[in-house]
Amino acid sequence: MQGTVAEGHGPVRYGPPAPGPGLPVLTELTERLTAGADRIEPEPPGGGPGLREAAAGYWLRRGLPTAPHHVVAAPGAQPLLTALLGAYGGDVLMPRPCPAWWTPQARLLGRPAYHVPTPAECGGVPDPYALLETIRRVRAEGGRPRLLLLSVADDPTATVAPPEILREACEAAVGEGLHIISDETWRDTVHRPHETMVLSPAEMCPDDVTVLADLGGAFTPPGWPAAIARFPGAAPPSPRLARTLDILTALGAVVAAPVAAAAALALTEPPPVAERTRRAAQLHARVAAAAHHAVLDAGALARPPQTGCHLYADLGPFRTRLAERGVTDSMDLEDYLTARLATPTPGGHRFGDELGALRVRLATGPLLGATRTRRLASLDATDPLQLPHVREALSRLAAALAELRDP
Repeated sequence: MQGTVAEGHGPVRYGPPAPGPGLPVLTELTERLTAGADRIEPEPPGGGPGLREAAAGYWLRRGLPTAPHHVVAAPGAQPLLTALLGAYGGDVLMPRPCPAWWTPQARLLGRPAYHVPTPAECGGVPDPYALLETIRRVRAEGGRPRLLLLSVADDPTATVAPPEILREACEAAVGEGLHIISDETWRDTVHRPHETMVLSPAEMCPDDVTVLADLGGAFTPPGWPAAIARFPGAAPPSPRLARTLDILTALGAVVAAPVAAAAALALTEPPPVAERTRRAAQLHARVAAAAHHAVLDAGALARPPQTGCHLYADLGPFRTRLAERGVTDSMDLEDYLTARLATPTPGGHRFGDELGALRVRLATGPLLGATRTRRLASLDATDPLQLPHVREALSRLAAALAELRDP
């Protein structure tokens, strides 16, 4: 249960895209973006008042009272995390597996990073005992563990951390003097919100958690980069917030004014946005459950997906048949399934998993159809699994897995 240094497989310049919803942009957001196109003044670093106030309201509705001056916005989660890592300093700990874009940010800054195993129940959060052991070992080797990254609604595993495990991990980290950065990009995409409790670490350790959210998870298209961070504390902003703004300023990392206008609208969650978010989560819940069934029916392994537009499959039971096809690690598996399914299928090594483990992230967005018409039909259907193009996509996945099963 030891953590290991986060090693990269492949250059920093490559990383699989986050699993997008695959749905057309909501008309109300397009109209707001278009209306903002006439603005000639740029947004200030960290976001203008409208965007920061909308973000504060968003968090207030989720039980996290937030002052606008404790909010920072950036053009995407990657530059925002880079600024946060630079502001807080020290070595970084993160769960294994973790979002594909976390490790490159630490590597870019030359920051030591360590992966910690997750518990059997979920991904996104390190096992509390493994976390304490990793902290002890890093310090014994002269390291300076300062930050823990975690995600309560996880990419890549599509699981939601149970409150008791999340609390134990947070208490272990804070007890050892670590600050927590909680990536909550996918919290609004939970498949069964009335059955699944999503808690933020900021509710448990309010003075020791910075919350990060990429709006591309639930609200805006991935091509309109916007992300927000909530800093802790009711007092005046911390020096680390000021340092984060300094770094974003130096990078020129400001949200484009039209995107800021659309993001602010999305964060206020008017009825059309709230309804689209709800319906999209329901759609991906149905399709992800069907994909999960195909994975299990073929004899592979995967935790039941609870959030997001993806699931994480372990094809270890097919190791012998895969080896016959020249597939011996997750890099080979990525290439094989990407070609076989005709859609990007990133291997587990992209998420910090062991190279020898035969794991992949399967996105549900490509299963909804290749055209705008088909994707809208998937969204509007009473039973999307009965649509011919969805059935065909699921059958293609099932066939690709079934041919790996032992005869």
